[in-house]
Amino acid sequence: MNADIPFWLSIFFIAGGLALLSYSSNIFIDASASIARRFGISPFIVGMVIIGFGTSAPELCVSAMSGMAGHSNLSLGNAYGSCIFNIAGILGVAAIIRPIVAKPATTFVASPVLAVIAGVSYFLLRDNVCSRADAFALLGGFVVLLPLYCWFDQKNNSGGSVSAVPEQKDQKVCTSVWCDAVKLVLGLALLIGSSHFLVWGAVDTARALGVSELMIGLTIVAIGTSLPELASAIAAARKGEHDFVLGNIVGSNFFNTLAVVGLSSSISSAEGFSGGILTRDLPATIILSLLIALMGVNFRSPCKEGLIGRRKGLVFCLLFIAYSVWVVYGEMR
Repeated sequence: MNADIPFWLSIFFIAGGLALLSYSSNIFIDASASIARRFGISPFIVGMVIIGFGTSAPELCVSAMSGMAGHSNLSLGNAYGSCIFNIAGILGVAAIIRPIVAKPATTFVASPVLAVIAGVSYFLLRDNVCSRADAFALLGGFVVLLPLYCWFDQKNNSGGSVSAVPEQKDQKVCTSVWCDAVKLVLGLALLIGSSHFLVWGAVDTARALGVSELMIGLTIVAIGTSLPELASAIAAARKGEHDFVLGNIVGSNFFNTLAVVGLSSSISSAEGFSGGILTRDLPATIILSLLIALMGVNFRSPCKEGLIGRRKGLVFCLLFIAYSVWVVYGEMR
C-alpha cells in the first residue's frame, strides 16, 4: 500500500477491482461447473461446493491478500461483513423479488450450524488474536464439516433444484475440457489480480478519508466481493430456484467463516484487530444466522416447508441498513 498514491487512482483501483472480481468470478464459476459436469460430479456438489466456492472466491482472495499484507481488520471485516450482507442484504432482496421456500433441513440444521460456527469463531477470537493455531482449527472444521454438510443436504434434498447449472448446459461456449481448463485458470488469475487492486484501493482510500480499514472491509469490500452471490440470488429468485438462493447463501457463509478466515489467518496471524468484530460483527452474524431459521420455520407444521415472504425480506433489508449505520457510527467516532 502506497501512502503517496493519488486519491483518484485509489478510487479507480476499487472500481476496477470490483468490476474485475465480478467478471472473473463468473468465468471461474462457469468453467468450474462445466468441468464438474464433464467428470460426472453430481448437481448438488456443483451447486453447493463448486458454485459455493466460486461465489466466495472473491472473499477468499481479498482476505488472503489482506492477510499477506498484514491488514487483519480488512481481512476479517471482509469475511464477516460478507456473511452479514449475504443474509440481511441478499436474502432480503431475493425474498422481496419472490418469496423464498425454506426447507426444514435449512431452518433446523443449516442455519443453527452457521450460528454455532460463528459462536466458535467468537470463542477463538475472544483474546483479540486469531493465531495460526486458531486458523488451522477453523480450516480443520471446514474439512470435517463440509462433507458432512454435503451428505446431509444431499440426502434430504435429493432430486431438488439446486442451482442454475442445468441451464448452463445449453450454453455451448466451450467445446473441450481444455477450453474449460483455460477459462478456469484465467478466471482464478483475474480473481487474484483484481483482489490485489481492490485491497490496495480500499486501504489507501481508508487512509485518505481518515476511516478505519475495518469499516471499508465491512462495507465497500464486503458488498463488492458479494456481488456474485447477489447476482446469482436475484437470477435464481426470479426463476423460483429457492434451494439455490438459500443454498448459495448458506454455502458462501460456510466458506467465509471457516475457509476464508482460516486461510487468511494461517498466512499471517490476525492480531490487534478492532474490538468491533467481537462486540458487533460476530454477534450480528450469529443473530442473523438464527434469523434464517426463525423467518423460515413453518410454525403451523414445523416438519413442512416454510416461507420467507416479502415482508420478512423487507425486515432483513432494514436490518442490514441498521447494521450499516451502526458500523459507520461506530467506526467514525
